[in-house]
Amino acid sequence: MKIIVDAMGGDNAPLAPVEGALRAAETLGVEIILTGPEAVIRDCLKKLGKTDLPQGVEIAPASEVITMEDNPARAFKDKPDSSMTVGLNLLKAKKGDAFVSAGSTGALLSAATLLIKRIRGIRRAALAPVVPTANGKMVLIDCGATAEGTPEYLMQFAYMGSYYAQRFLGVENPRVALLNIGAEESKGLELQKQTYALLTEAKRAGRIHFVGNIEGREAITQGVDVLVTDGYTGNIFLKTMEGAAALFSGALKEMLLASTKNKVAALMLKNSIGDFKKRFDSSEVGGTALLGISQPVVKAHGSSNAYAFYNAIRQAKTVAEADIVGDIAANVEHMRWERPKPAEKQEEG
Repeated sequence: MKIIVDAMGGDNAPLAPVEGALRAAETLGVEIILTGPEAVIRDCLKKLGKTDLPQGVEIAPASEVITMEDNPARAFKDKPDSSMTVGLNLLKAKKGDAFVSAGSTGALLSAATLLIKRIRGIRRAALAPVVPTANGKMVLIDCGATAEGTPEYLMQFAYMGSYYAQRFLGVENPRVALLNIGAEESKGLELQKQTYALLTEAKRAGRIHFVGNIEGREAITQGVDVLVTDGYTGNIFLKTMEGAAALFSGALKEMLLASTKNKVAALMLKNSIGDFKKRFDSSEVGGTALLGISQPVVKAHGSSNAYAFYNAIRQAKTVAEADIVGDIAANVEHMRWERPKPAEKQEEG
């Protein structure tokens, strides 16, 4: 298994991705290709105590870096020798089994769509982060790759999210829910109503375990395995979750340090507090799979540290080994929507 890693993507590049990649090569049994300026990468290796390239690690030179200031839609064309573009071209040429980057989400989505291509029949790619719930973990799809959804897009997201939950989370029959403002079938805008009908039809055919509409609060407190929504709403949902987790974590820390008595209690609860923080730490998952692309691509968080990069590489390895792309491709025929034709106008007369 060979994983291609963008060594120049992210706020903590290049040291964090290089360090995470080295750890992955040492412990996960994967080979690594680091893309970026060779001199810069070798300097990182020296800082990490490596005078030579470790076994199983190689460098694919790239002289350019895509930044947040670059036009996401054109960055890979404007900078053909960027670490991201070089890495995706290696994946396209089957020189690696998966690609990991913490660079610009928009640039990665555009480049992956146009270079690697979507799975034939898939209308839009989707970002599918794994988020914590009261009962475990949940796949949120989409969280920002496709801002404006259609019923067909969301139906395909439901299928892709279901396959991902089966393979990545190990859930045999994932419960799929549609994010909405109420549980009733009549709730929501036309997008949600039409999507509900399509998912109900897929349930009747025995292809997905659709459990209906769900509100954001219940999605977190009661838990489902796959939460389907458009990218605009999904991104707001995800960022709100992250903000709430940061708020609660800060409030907990403030409370535990408020007095000597509380500090003693914190010491006694040290392991439990550590488990609590770990549960809501995005670096434990590492990255977000970009589903619908014809080869495995994982987007690591822009602020990823070395540990998060290590976990993103671990995730990419799992996605590649589980052949989630193959699952989606094999079932595309069930994900097509024959749009209803507009009624013909009656001639007056």
